[in-house]
Amino acid sequence: MVPFAGWTLPLHYGQGHLQSHLHTRRHCSLFDVSHMLQTLVYGRDRVRLMESLVVGDIAELKPGQGTLTLLTNEKGGITDDLIVTNTSENHLYVVSNAACADKDLAILRDRAAQLQATGSDVHVEVSDNALLALQGPSMARVLQAGLSDDLAKLSFMNSIATTVFGVPGCRVTRCGYTGEDGVEISVPAARAVELAEQLLGVPDVWLAGLAARDSLRLEAGLCLYGNDIDETVTPAEAGLMWTLGRSTSTSFLGQAEQQGVPTVAMAWTGAGQALLTSPCPRIPGTVTSGCPSPCLGKNIAMGYVEAAHSRAGTKLTVEVRKKQHPAVITKMPFVPTQYYMAK
Repeated sequence: MVPFAGWTLPLHYGQGHLQSHLHTRRHCSLFDVSHMLQTLVYGRDRVRLMESLVVGDIAELKPGQGTLTLLTNEKGGITDDLIVTNTSENHLYVVSNAACADKDLAILRDRAAQLQATGSDVHVEVSDNALLALQGPSMARVLQAGLSDDLAKLSFMNSIATTVFGVPGCRVTRCGYTGEDGVEISVPAARAVELAEQLLGVPDVWLAGLAARDSLRLEAGLCLYGNDIDETVTPAEAGLMWTLGRSTSTSFLGQAEQQGVPTVAMAWTGAGQALLTSPCPRIPGTVTSGCPSPCLGKNIAMGYVEAAHSRAGTKLTVEVRKKQHPAVITKMPFVPTQYYMAK
């Protein structure tokens, strides 16, 4: 168990990190991610509130559809990355990073109060549900046994309110942080253990902790807030301009700061020890995340270099514990993603 964002969370379970990582890629793992903030935004002006804060087109989301988007500050820095879903139940469902929970909630509540003061209809509630992530190629088979809904009709980044293995009041969203086909299940806290035990009753399903979650997301080329992105990094620098919606692309907070940026987010693979946060001595840059890849059998990392040196195939030298190791700029993701799109 390790401290994380004010919580005590499991780093790994009995199987160990390597076995857990590979099991997720080959079968299915269950992650308890209840530390993440779940917020519900109600009222006829709920979309107006959210679009005043994030870079995405929330108004264009169909019922049940969600999107990854970014909260930005006045300088264009990323305050948080979060998922916003336009539910079929007339509210927005927002999932935020645990480390950003307090500031995100304050921003949402402050903006709601501002809009309410001008007569707008909007209010924010915090959900006390637990959140379970079931990830891996066996996910659909395992979960379908406990659903009346047809998972084959639920595409990546879409969501339904449903009963899961007899537990009512759940929200199933086809998404995740591993690069595999997966879901996040928002479940009433009082019945979270019951649902987890039902899922773990299937031999294919193992419990997985933070260590596997981190190495899986890095193989999938997914940023970790606080490491790879933060309030000093803009969407343009982080390679996240694809999150911008058409209607918000010229009007989001800090938009003017997205021009003429000197760095880009890229990735390295290389021999030697695990790559840690450290400078690149020959080309100015920083490694922000790194680990040995269980699937590739070599070290991988994510970081920032000057745009002139960001082309895939560019050879670099990375310094780790005062020793230099060869590396090469590599396109992400390192391991192909398996997100499910319904036919």
